[in-house]
Amino acid sequence: MNRMTDITYYVALPFIATDDGFAAGEPTECLNLLGVVAKAEALSRKQGNVGAVAFSRTGDPATGDFGDAKGIKRMI
Repeated sequence: MNRMTDITYYVALPFIATDDGFAAGEPTECLNLLGVVAKAEALSRKQGNVGAVAFSRTGDPATGDFGDAKGIKRMI
């Protein structure tokens, strides 16, 4: 990957408690590495959430071709 048009998206994803365990909540896109870690840490402490992860994906939004998500940090 790493073509000229590639963009890296940073995402914080909370997890919420369910009757069956837990499920992914609403993802939040962040501007950079530091921002996504801070957001995921805040989401992990939010009432009703049981944890959160920070990850990134790099790819070309014009074609929809993205690499695998890369885990940055988990707070579970």
